[in-house]
Amino acid sequence: MSPNLSSSTDIAIVGGGPAGLMAAEVAIAAGLQVDLFEAKGSVGRKFLIAGKGGLNLTHSEPRPAFDARYRERTMRVGHWLDAFDSDALREWARDIGIETYVGSSGRVFPMDRKAAPLLRGWVRRLRERGVRFHVHHRWIGWNETGALRFDTVDGERHVVAKATVLALGGASWPQLGSDGAWVPSLSERGIDIAPLRPSNCGFDIDWSEHLTTRHAGAPLKPVIAHWQDCDGEMHSLQGECVVTATGIEGSVIYAISADLRERILRDGETMLWLDLAPGRDEARLHRDLEKPRGKRSIGEHLRRQTGLDGVKVALLHEVLPRDAIGDVDTFVRTIKRLPLRLGSARPIAEAISTAGGVRLEALDDTLQANAIPGVFFAGEMLDWEAPTGGYLLTACFASGVIAARGAVASCGSDGRRDPSLDFG
Repeated sequence: MSPNLSSSTDIAIVGGGPAGLMAAEVAIAAGLQVDLFEAKGSVGRKFLIAGKGGLNLTHSEPRPAFDARYRERTMRVGHWLDAFDSDALREWARDIGIETYVGSSGRVFPMDRKAAPLLRGWVRRLRERGVRFHVHHRWIGWNETGALRFDTVDGERHVVAKATVLALGGASWPQLGSDGAWVPSLSERGIDIAPLRPSNCGFDIDWSEHLTTRHAGAPLKPVIAHWQDCDGEMHSLQGECVVTATGIEGSVIYAISADLRERILRDGETMLWLDLAPGRDEARLHRDLEKPRGKRSIGEHLRRQTGLDGVKVALLHEVLPRDAIGDVDTFVRTIKRLPLRLGSARPIAEAISTAGGVRLEALDDTLQANAIPGVFFAGEMLDWEAPTGGYLLTACFASGVIAARGAVASCGSDGRRDPSLDFG
């Protein structure tokens, strides 16, 4: 391929994650020529990693409670879900040959819990329907005539498209392609972008060397997390988390990470309180700890009388001053409300997902850029966030549907030629 080789297509989709692949499916069903460009050597890499421990495809929570998971973006993401919700996603998977089930937590998984069979079947179907895939094509912006520019192993390539869907991901897991490198190119074209921030992430705590050495990697379960949002409202959530060498992470932390992150951004730090013994009230703990301990150490007495394991006992010693050791009242209060000072969120490259991105106010209801007609956006590069549990993937799929319909309409078609793709 010679430098600056040009080609053309009806719809160019940049990014081979769930949002981009779904956009390709909707667009090809309209009978248009569709070319999908991916920077890596294969599509769906983050999708495969997300499914490594069991692909959580969506969630069975009914709407409008489902919509509320998207916080400040409830109304906008709800519009996407009107077109493609969790039920539609399960039906779409069934059409590919992947049956799903609802787990005890309400999360929805493929029957075999694997991501690879679904992705293989999906890509095969897209190829059969006519989508043309181009890997090792890293998007680097537009040229002076408005053509898309790609850096490839054979030199720079330019592509002229009637409409473009950008589904480039956020900035978490950069090794899989979501590196946020698209920010400068879009900013230069007048696209308003909220700063990219970690979401569904862990937080730093200044642990002692003893705790880090002895207990990093230890699970804390169950616990009840108590925290305060930026409006000063207190919240509580029971779940599990993990002590790490740098702080704390895990499912209950991810679920509340947006509030914790925003408090840190505003105040420089925030507090998290953990109830280490959700099944015991203070009166019972008092009775248990007031029993004679004989020759047993304080730690052994705590374990025997409260059921706390080693890491929970270590946390008590971590936060309590030496002169409080042996004070039953202090121990009980701390067991029920262990104070942890969070200094910062972990780096965005370690996060499960990304907050920030292309502001939805810069786009119309079809996810077309107000500043660049014919350019549409989908997926995690948009300014929304959600907890884990299937909500992230569902919104990525749904935004791909919305963006592709807009792109198809801009090419003179309504995007519903194939009834199997008429999601709503």
